[in-house]
Amino acid sequence: MPAPPVAGMAPKPPAAGWKFNFDPTVHRSGYTVVTAGSIYTPETGYGFDLGTGPTSPPFYFSVRVPEGNYNVTVTLGDAARGTVTTIKAECRRLMVEKVSTPKGGSVAVHFTVHVRDSLIREPVTKSGGEAGSAGAGSVPSGTHVRLKPREYAYLHWDDKLTLEFSNSAPKVQAIEIQPVTGIPTVFLAGNSTVVDQAEEPWAAWGQMIPAFFQPGKVAIANYAESGETLKAFRGERRLAKLLSMAHPGDYLFIEFAHNDQKPGGSHLDPFTTYKEMLSWYAGEARARDMLPVFVTSMHRRRFDSSGHVINTLEDYPEAMRQAGKELNIPVIDLNAMSKVLYEAWGPEQSVHAFVHYPAHTFPGQDKELKDDTHFNAYGAYELAKCVARGIRSQVPALGRLLMPDLPDFDPGHPDPLASWSLPMSARASVQKPDGN
Repeated sequence: MPAPPVAGMAPKPPAAGWKFNFDPTVHRSGYTVVTAGSIYTPETGYGFDLGTGPTSPPFYFSVRVPEGNYNVTVTLGDAARGTVTTIKAECRRLMVEKVSTPKGGSVAVHFTVHVRDSLIREPVTKSGGEAGSAGAGSVPSGTHVRLKPREYAYLHWDDKLTLEFSNSAPKVQAIEIQPVTGIPTVFLAGNSTVVDQAEEPWAAWGQMIPAFFQPGKVAIANYAESGETLKAFRGERRLAKLLSMAHPGDYLFIEFAHNDQKPGGSHLDPFTTYKEMLSWYAGEARARDMLPVFVTSMHRRRFDSSGHVINTLEDYPEAMRQAGKELNIPVIDLNAMSKVLYEAWGPEQSVHAFVHYPAHTFPGQDKELKDDTHFNAYGAYELAKCVARGIRSQVPALGRLLMPDLPDFDPGHPDPLASWSLPMSARASVQKPDGN
């Protein structure tokens, strides 16, 4: 088995942050000049990455930075033509949606991004009692998150910030990266329905929601991973890593159920051990003056003959609702909203929100993809809008940090697919994520 990604080697931030000038016609004092030949290496610490360059979108630009939160400013535009740019970070995390500039024009866009690696630098000790049969041992500093082999290639466990530029005509003039402290971080703990899915056509709501928040006001830190359960997320030290980076005033969003309900060593019974584990997670957060938030899991795509959603998650959403009420913890009822959303689409149209594609849609795809649990980008985006709706109603202090022009979302009236678009990333896979 390969070793975890190297951690702890990124340099300290320069006093003025990192600044890069991509436009040879403009002099920017204190900026590093980037040319088409600036290819990323660990030694240079910046450059075009993943075998791409600035002339063929999507292209990637990486910078070695220590883990933490960063405010990023990207100046877009071209003197010779109009531009259209979408920006994603790390594993396809949506930061900036479609931005257009006219010929000769430019615009500066801003976003806040969380960067991490797999090394646990601060010891994490349990603050409460045992949870179920799997007690919470202390995690010393110097240990790593127990990554799965496929995660070693993910862009969110390394020593660099990777930005993806796509759409019909992206053009970057400059990039500035500044460390930011003193703002809340929203940590996401969950499974494949939350994770920053690394490859097309899979997607999840956690990688869409960063674009909905005001830059410089909050950072979204998505620690979810496919196939996870409450037990496994803790046993693999993902929770310890998250807690080691948390500060008072941060949030911990918790969404698990799809895999916890399955038989095996990570199984939890809804009204007993599942609720106990939720309580333990909440206690760990509160002991660090974090604010826990429960998110009930969305339905799978299952319809009865009358077009109504079949509840395959059984008692788990209700158990989380009860736990939230008993512990005085906000509950974002994504389960209830997803029922309304799916039934608004109906059995036929809902396939366009999930990973349903005929054979040969993607390279190496010899068979039809037919997944009624995992979403494509459109479905993930609509679920993220449901979560934003829940944040506004259940976590109003955080809701005030959403984009002021983000419209209210009615799950009963989803965005028409015909009027929605998001460029696909270059990295694709036909391998289904863990979990179902």
